[in-house]
Amino acid sequence: MKTIRIETTNHAYPVLIGSKIINQLPKLLIQTGISQKTKILIISDENVAPLYLQVVVDQLNKFDAISYVVPAGDVSKAIGEVEKIITYAIQHGLDRSSVILALGGGVIGDLAGFVASIYMRGIRYVQCPTTILAHDSSVGGKVGINHALGKNLIGSFYQPQFVLYDTSFLTTLPTREVRSGLVEVLKHGLIADRQFVDWLEKNADSLLHLDQEAVSYALKQGIKIKADIVMEDEKEQGIRAILNFGHTLGHVIETLSNYQYLHGEAVAIGMFFAAKLAAKLGWLSKEEEAFYQHLLQKFKCKTSIPKEYDTNQMMNIMLRDKKFKNGQIRMVLPIAIGQVKIEQNIDPKFIFETLNELKR
Repeated sequence: MKTIRIETTNHAYPVLIGSKIINQLPKLLIQTGISQKTKILIISDENVAPLYLQVVVDQLNKFDAISYVVPAGDVSKAIGEVEKIITYAIQHGLDRSSVILALGGGVIGDLAGFVASIYMRGIRYVQCPTTILAHDSSVGGKVGINHALGKNLIGSFYQPQFVLYDTSFLTTLPTREVRSGLVEVLKHGLIADRQFVDWLEKNADSLLHLDQEAVSYALKQGIKIKADIVMEDEKEQGIRAILNFGHTLGHVIETLSNYQYLHGEAVAIGMFFAAKLAAKLGWLSKEEEAFYQHLLQKFKCKTSIPKEYDTNQMMNIMLRDKKFKNGQIRMVLPIAIGQVKIEQNIDPKFIFETLNELKR
């Protein structure tokens, strides 16, 4: 079992990674000061619950645990679902000492963490990720839900008590979910660690086939990169914004597709768009731009925008994004493999032209 320590201004917690470590859950809860009399609400979704909810419930047989299952997918990251969960929590007697446990992927982590952050002005919560994608969302304390006009526009910064990452849960992931999750691993390398990017390129097949040793190493490295950034800038006032690499366009594609594109699938297109834009601005060489496409395609990712998406509409959605600041679209752009910078003064015509160039 590997452990990474996350230190923020007001809170420190461990991220534990390993195969078949869910049996550590009761001990970790007690070590965190959560007694067996504490009411625990497990939040999961319709995909994960049939596979792993009973496994977790069995581990919590000496605790006062209840569960709530939501529909799978981004449809559940909505204010209406939050209200339903809060109603259920009130009806079942959750109080300020209670705990929420997120059992699922990024959607569940975001949703459950957001509910925990606002229920009775904030109660404790724990992350038990079941997807590769959640290695990103489960660490760092960003929690939230979507609005009809954009993704993640309602949310909080709220850190978990700990993250328990049992990699044996990943073996039931559909192939699309595996690819989608690995995109966020690629993102971490591309923003901060060229050597890790080279390792990812060489080990693409092993990762796509869920080799446990390769996956554990990739998750550890990806989480470590994110942890270092979060510990430096918890509330995204500066460097943490580089973790949004690929997300400016990625969120647009998710919104326009009504979330038919998985998060990682959309972010992959967003990262290549950023690379192409950076090359157009002279910050990235053509060889490096080509490497981006090669790397993403090696992980079976699309790099083009659906031709039916209206460019003006894409621009308008970008202007509603959280990263829109002082009248301009703020973007994370690569300047080398493993290095990016935040740029706000981009001529909109370059963005418009590059969007059109990526349509297929």
